[in-house]
Amino acid sequence: MTEREIFEVLAGVKHPGQGDQDIVSLGLVEEVTVEGQKVTVTLAFPHRPDALKNYIVGAVQAAIYRQAPPGTEVEVKTITRKAPEKQPELTLDAIREVSHIIGIASGKGGVGKSTVAVNLAIALARLGYRVGLADADVYGPSVPIMTGTEDYVPDMVKDEKGRDLMVPAEKYGVKWISIGYFSQPGQALIWRGPMACSALKQLILQVAWGPLDYLLVDMPPGTGDIHISLVSDIPMQGAVIVTTPQAVALADVEKGANMFRNPSIGRPIFGLVENMAWFTPEAHPDEKYYLFGQEGGLKMARALDIPLLGQIPLVQSIREGGDTGSPIALGTRPDALAFLDLASKLAESVNR
Repeated sequence: MTEREIFEVLAGVKHPGQGDQDIVSLGLVEEVTVEGQKVTVTLAFPHRPDALKNYIVGAVQAAIYRQAPPGTEVEVKTITRKAPEKQPELTLDAIREVSHIIGIASGKGGVGKSTVAVNLAIALARLGYRVGLADADVYGPSVPIMTGTEDYVPDMVKDEKGRDLMVPAEKYGVKWISIGYFSQPGQALIWRGPMACSALKQLILQVAWGPLDYLLVDMPPGTGDIHISLVSDIPMQGAVIVTTPQAVALADVEKGANMFRNPSIGRPIFGLVENMAWFTPEAHPDEKYYLFGQEGGLKMARALDIPLLGQIPLVQSIREGGDTGSPIALGTRPDALAFLDLASKLAESVNR
């Protein structure tokens, strides 16, 4: 018999204690070797005791003898898998030296939330603050591309309690961590809510941040389980909401604001950022075209009684900076100064 034929035979051996699943699909068959007329099967049982172990060994021998040619010798070996090492539970120790944790949120996708988050982080760093950014947008992590850190692979270090911590990328004076560092380009992260919540908790609490004045959390768009879990498990001080001026985006802003203001969450909103407030042609920097409506963000900020922290224009250089990994906030143009002004107003709002 060939090894493949033996595996086919073993696939017919059921484990009565596992809902009659076969031992191959359960992963109990560690190895099969054939040497002449001798067949050796190694079964790997979990570290916990299995009361049906001897039954499974006998069933394997009987199944092979029924199918094997006369004179075949069958030996079944058993090993016990090593119990997985228990990792220390995640605590808030990794962020104990972080002064302010700010969520960057949006009621809907497509409003440029990540662009604002990345440029805001760089602008805060340019103002002299120690800054980190956690890319918690698990379904569309764009921070690696925007910062030119796509090839970064985080190292692991031990903290004083033996926990493994990820080392964030450092560029432009900011520490970056993203779920994109752990997935292949174009790979879809097909995660249910609890799995995504667990991963995001690790992405913030299992990172060697060190001392920071601001840790920005680029949250997924919308409202839901992930947002509630993040705010519940992470001592997030408050949030900044990003929107565009058109009515369909502003309608979702109110939902996002109400989520943070819900008594069960109770986090302040430090302000609203109106992104793509107007279009300015590259060749005519003094001209403004209100493609998505005029001052919609200002009106919404007044209606919600929150500060309007800034109005960011829609200009080609902001898009190009994000695509090339050189965010516009690094420069000195008016659009870069808009982010520096935004960073200054956020710091004032947080301090208030």
